[in-house]
Amino acid sequence: MESMKYRVIVSADEDGAFVAECPQLPGCISQGRSREEAIENLRDAIQGYLTSLRQHDEHTPPGEDVAEIEI
Repeated sequence: MESMKYRVIVSADEDGAFVAECPQLPGCISQGRSREEAIENLRDAIQGYLTSLRQHDEHTPPGEDVAEIEI
């Protein structure tokens, strides 16, 4: 399987935990006590999401080539 990149949005919630989500994969959300933990947990969730799509012969959203601009 070739490597794909998905855009991930990470934000802190009101309790200080971090929430990470992948907009291209509806409902694919995870959390963690740190930003890094939330991203790692989301990585696992994305892998499971994509595996489920393949097992059910459903369309796998293509990855993205994303550039980030900080101003």
